[in-house]
Amino acid sequence: MSRHNKGKRRRRPKSTAPQVPPRAPRRMTPALEERPKAPWHPFPLVEVSVLIGIVCIGVGFFSRDSAGGRTILALGFVLGALGGLDTAAREHFSGYRSHTLVLAAFPAVAAAVLTALAGVPNVLVPVLLVAVFMVAFVVLRGAWERSAGG
Repeated sequence: MSRHNKGKRRRRPKSTAPQVPPRAPRRMTPALEERPKAPWHPFPLVEVSVLIGIVCIGVGFFSRDSAGGRTILALGFVLGALGGLDTAAREHFSGYRSHTLVLAAFPAVAAAVLTALAGVPNVLVPVLLVAVFMVAFVVLRGAWERSAGG
C-alpha cells in the first residue's frame, strides 16, 4: 500500500450469490406452551411439601428404629408423593399432559397397602391391586381424552 491510500477504505465487491429468502415465523401453540398454574400459584406449596418430605425422610431414616422415626419416615414419603401427585393431577385434568399411569397407580397402591394392613390373604392383594389399577386407568384415560379435546 502506498502512503496516499492509508486513509481510504476499500470497497467490497458486490456478491453474486443469490439472496436467502427469510424464514417463515414459528407457529406457537398458546394453549400447550405453559403449564397450568395451581390455585395457590404465587406460593410454592408443592415445593415446600417436597422439601419437608425430604427432611422427614432424612430424619426418619436415621431414627427408624423407634416408632416415631418410622412414622416420620412414612410422613416424608407421603409428602413427597403428594407433591408429585398434585402436579400430575393438575396437568392431567387440564389437558396439558397425560399422566394416566401415575394417577392410576396411586389408588391401586393405596388399596393394596390398606388391604395388606387389614389382614387380607396375601394372594388377594395383587389381584386387588391389578383390578383397581385397570378400573382407574380406564376412567382416567377417558377423563384425559375429554380434557384434551380428543
